[in-house]
Amino acid sequence: MNKNQDARIHMIDIGKELENRVCGLDEGNECTCEGTCSKYAGFAGLGKSEGKFNYTNAFGGELHRKIGENHALHLMEEVDEILCQFGGSARGKYSTKNVFLSEKAERLGLHVLSTEVRHLGTGLAHEIFQKMYEIMRERVSFTFETKVESVKKTGNGFDLDTNRGRFKTGRLVVGTGMSGSIWLKSLMESFGVYPGETRLDMGYRVEMKGDQLKSILQDTFETKLKIETDHYQATTYCMNPRGRIIRKYQNGLVMPDGQNALEKDTPSANLNFTLFVPQYYSSYEEALDVAKSVIGGINYGKDRIVVQRLGDFIKKRKTETLAHNEVEPSMEAEWGDARKEAPILYGEALIDFLGALEGLIDEEIHRDTLIYGLDAKFYEPKLSTNEYLESEVPGIYLIGDCSGVTHSLSQAAASGIYLGHHLAFN
Repeated sequence: MNKNQDARIHMIDIGKELENRVCGLDEGNECTCEGTCSKYAGFAGLGKSEGKFNYTNAFGGELHRKIGENHALHLMEEVDEILCQFGGSARGKYSTKNVFLSEKAERLGLHVLSTEVRHLGTGLAHEIFQKMYEIMRERVSFTFETKVESVKKTGNGFDLDTNRGRFKTGRLVVGTGMSGSIWLKSLMESFGVYPGETRLDMGYRVEMKGDQLKSILQDTFETKLKIETDHYQATTYCMNPRGRIIRKYQNGLVMPDGQNALEKDTPSANLNFTLFVPQYYSSYEEALDVAKSVIGGINYGKDRIVVQRLGDFIKKRKTETLAHNEVEPSMEAEWGDARKEAPILYGEALIDFLGALEGLIDEEIHRDTLIYGLDAKFYEPKLSTNEYLESEVPGIYLIGDCSGVTHSLSQAAASGIYLGHHLAFN
């Protein structure tokens, strides 16, 4: 028998209910929220943005190192089954695995990272999570738009003081994602627990002719490629065939982001992706300072993004005009010298990667390909947890991206299921 069958679950959320989560960022404009941004915080988190679930241990986190590879994959299968119960099967699942491509890539110094993918798209994701919420609120109590101001240890668990009063709990599960990084850091430090190093990915977003990668995308919607040298490793991220580039507003910065073709009635003729190079810093603050220095310097205190033709990028010269460029930009940006406005590392990685990619597709990357500067992906600082995701503070558990263990929707969801199974019987 489930020894905790009478346990009650209460979810405290700083964000709004899903149906009220509306922000200008959803349309590629500036944030229109007062206080907490509804794009990042609220029921379903970033899962509602595009609903792209990659089922793999190859990237997206290190949950498998915590619980075992087969167990992590099994939990991701359970994630997919749940999505399909609520309508996810309306979008077919596809695989990016290609043995011939992988073998050829290895000879060129590239690694193909394979995964199974179910890409819901924003509309379907919203419908699925809304259905989930309707079911959950019959069994779980919710308090939205609530800020937890302090957490104090008591003899029986914890007292949570919020702007809506005090809540008591025996065990506390934290799932704040990236949006709650500063809050979580403060919480853990109040218990004398300090996070370790923080990862920051930065890199150029590339926009090329839509058919340029046709030879390697014949049997799959996208692929994920990785290049490694003695100085860096770099991986493609968010590949969007027929997608557009839009502005992403995060941490006070403006970056070029990819929007999938599923999100628009009029897809682009281009393909876009970012080549991310990970770097590690001693703290989240240091990583954020680096990002603000580099990307903030490009932004000029406004929403400026710089774009450069690949031909000019290679020759280290400024792009003077994009008139008559064969790759028509899907987003308005200021042409210039993107390579000069970012650290040398990111330009070197991109040149090396594109050179290897040319060998993979057996043709030259068109010199009218566009290079946008600079995209970034932020990560939670790592906090120590045991095999059951319990922090160094007994009774406080960390799931999803705030744990520093997962970096994807599928692994974040799997971590929640994993902990749920554990708490239900312990």
